[in-house]
Amino acid sequence: MPIPTTQTFRSLIPTAKVSIIASSVLLISACSDSDTVIDNGVEPTPDPDITDTPVDIYNAIFTARSVDCADYVNTYDATVTDIKNSITFNMDVVINATETDCTLESNSVPNHDFNDESAAFAGGAEGATITESELVSTITRTPTFADSPTFITQGVTNAIFLNGVRLSITTAGCYQPNNPAALEDGNFGRGCQDDSPWLLDALGFEGNFGVDMNNGHTQPGGRYHYHGSPNAMFDDNPGSDGSPVIGFAADGFPVYGNYFYDAESGQVRKALSGYSLKEGSRGTRSDTNPGGDYDGTYNDDWEFTNAGDLDECNGMTVDGQYGYYVTDTYPWVIKCFSGTPHESFSNVAP
Repeated sequence: MPIPTTQTFRSLIPTAKVSIIASSVLLISACSDSDTVIDNGVEPTPDPDITDTPVDIYNAIFTARSVDCADYVNTYDATVTDIKNSITFNMDVVINATETDCTLESNSVPNHDFNDESAAFAGGAEGATITESELVSTITRTPTFADSPTFITQGVTNAIFLNGVRLSITTAGCYQPNNPAALEDGNFGRGCQDDSPWLLDALGFEGNFGVDMNNGHTQPGGRYHYHGSPNAMFDDNPGSDGSPVIGFAADGFPVYGNYFYDAESGQVRKALSGYSLKEGSRGTRSDTNPGGDYDGTYNDDWEFTNAGDLDECNGMTVDGQYGYYVTDTYPWVIKCFSGTPHESFSNVAP
């Protein structure tokens, strides 16, 4: 089947977004305090093929499946609303390409409304709302597998979606009962490191860290980012080949929605995570152990058992193409990089 052209994406007609409302929220910040704008010296060269008038992708359901980021070269915009605060923002995305790479410039504003009543945002220039944050992300057009996977950390954002918003699965929250600011259950929402025991999973934690209906929220400084599936970008009615490409991981491999064509069954179905919830109890609660049964609150509640379709990084190869898939359970989108992440995805200023 021929690869869809750029026009498949450019000609999208805005449609109603998928309204999957997050459950109860708790005002607690799970993310890094850094809102440093990182571009690592990238200076995109304007592409003569970019249209003079930006393409409006407000609430667009993405459909294209091209894995070449150059097929999305264009300028895009959308006028979106902070629902809770009734504030209007403008999304701006510019995608350029060279023979080897693409650069995606964005202001970190999504192409859909955000901060619904289920959310509890932190920080921001206007209080509890988002702040425009300029980003330049470099995507290789020819990703390759590394000798071994690189597990995600707080220091590297995981992916850039085609609406210009980044994915950061990890949190800086963990079980830390001796912290004066810890909650009654001993969990603390900020300041924990990658090697801290019992790191909280943003979407498994009961409060969901204040994410909205698209699994996005703000860092303390106001940058909007996702901790899981950007639900408004794709729907449950994929084409015969499965869900669209909705973004690219830091290593250049594509990120798809939930669905893929299963050649064995001859059906299009949701991809299943290979991670399973551990059985039994964590043990007795102590200063170093939250106790209770494994319930998905923490990353360590899960283990890779190869029980689903996807590998340890939450990716698989379908019809010769490797990519990561959104899943309904942990690890949600990406657990590790099968390739080598580009330095432009670093959260640490050079």
